[in-house]
Amino acid sequence: MTAQTDLFDRALLRKRRQRALKRAKTGADFLLANVAEDLQDRLLLINRVFRTAVDLGGHTGRISRAIGDSGKAETILRADLFFADPHLPPPDLVVDDALVPLKDQSVDLIVSALNLHLVNDLPGSLIQIRRTLAPDGLFMAVLPGAGTLTELRDSLTRAELETSGGAAARVLPFADTRDLGSLLQRAGFSLPVTDMDTITVRYDTMFSLLRDLRDMGATSVLKQGEGRPLPRAALLRAAEIYAEDHADADGRIRATFTLITLSGWAPHESQQKPLRPGSAKTRLADALGVTERKV
Repeated sequence: MTAQTDLFDRALLRKRRQRALKRAKTGADFLLANVAEDLQDRLLLINRVFRTAVDLGGHTGRISRAIGDSGKAETILRADLFFADPHLPPPDLVVDDALVPLKDQSVDLIVSALNLHLVNDLPGSLIQIRRTLAPDGLFMAVLPGAGTLTELRDSLTRAELETSGGAAARVLPFADTRDLGSLLQRAGFSLPVTDMDTITVRYDTMFSLLRDLRDMGATSVLKQGEGRPLPRAALLRAAEIYAEDHADADGRIRATFTLITLSGWAPHESQQKPLRPGSAKTRLADALGVTERKV
């Protein structure tokens, strides 16, 4: 059996997230702010109060506050990723979300925002999370999905091909909605749901976008191409391509962020279950008022 090769450099991710968090540039967490607001709205629709909730990722406190403002959790544990946020009171936990350090069936709600797409074994992490949930506990997460930064990917790839004859991956690969829904099912979640929202952000230049990504700690941590910075000529050409092909009439460029929201429940006997194949008592043709034709 061939050993799995890690796609992401988690040590580099830690370093870049820590640098971004220390700088704490105002407005750099605009995507997280949007996600937190949406998650709060979704929690408000759930007719239940959870005993213990975990903010799996923690930094900035936005998700913890969203859970608290929803009124849907009695106790909220902030689990900061890799290291404590220096701008907040100490967290309840400091964790690596690739290896969730919680007992089986110990919490009732786990919420993760914009982190899990960077674990090397997402199916394994989802299984750990499902085991951590008490029966009928809820998992909610938001991940960037396919289509995110598609304009940047196109511009960088074309520029590098033009200037050097080859191109390395410079933008992370992102899963699509169907794949993530399948992973929830494989991990053993009941009633899995996935949906997608697209946010378009406009910038003066590609370099303004890159600065925002750096301030978020969200620049590429792919192991492929590690140690191979993009040559200056290719970077300048990429900015030209971006302005030529991905700009609006006013000259400002577009950056697309596709956000996929996942939810799934730890199995419980009280949950609805699909009917067994062949167990229906009414024919589909009768329900539709049509004549069934055999072929």
